[in-house]
Amino acid sequence: MTPGELKALVRTIPDFPKPGILFRDITTLIGHGQGFAAAVGLMADKAREAGAEAIAGIEARGFIFGAAVAARLGLPFVPVRKPGKLPVPVLAMDYALEYGTDTLEVDPGAIHDDKAVVLIDDLIATGGTALAAVQLLRSAGGTVTRALFAIDLPDLGGAERLRTAGVPADALMAFEGH
Repeated sequence: MTPGELKALVRTIPDFPKPGILFRDITTLIGHGQGFAAAVGLMADKAREAGAEAIAGIEARGFIFGAAVAARLGLPFVPVRKPGKLPVPVLAMDYALEYGTDTLEVDPGAIHDDKAVVLIDDLIATGGTALAAVQLLRSAGGTVTRALFAIDLPDLGGAERLRTAGVPADALMAFEGH
C-alpha cells in the first residue's frame, strides 16, 4: 500500500480531546491488517536504511509500531516508559508539556556499546516527548540515528525540532493543521 492509501485509513475525530483539535486516530490503521502490515514494512525499511541495531518505542502507541518493526527486523525492542512501569532502577528524563511536566524512563541495561537506535512513535506534534526520549536514549548509551512516525503534524514543528537536534525524522504521512 502507498502512503496515500495508508493516510486514507487514519480516522479524523474533530474536537477531541478539546474543541478545535482534529485528532488523528491510528486505531483504524492498525485495525486494517494490510494497512498495518504495510506501515510496519515501510518503517522497517527506513529503520534498516538508518542502520538500526535496536528499536525504541515511546509508550503507548509507539509500542505498537516499534515492537512490530523490531520483530520484523529481528532487533531488540527498547520500551521508553511512563514513570513507575519498569521493575528495575531506571534512567529518567523530565520534560516540559504545554501545561506542566512529565517523565520518561528506560532500563539503563537495555542499550549497550553505543548501539544505533531508531526511535518510533505513532505521531509527532510539537516534538517534546520525542526530544526527551532522544536525550534519554543517548544517556543510556545509544546513538539515535533516526526517528520514525506514522503521522507528522508539520504545522506544530516537532519533526523540524528533532532535525535541529541532529536526529533525522521521517513520517509515513502528514496532516496539516492541529
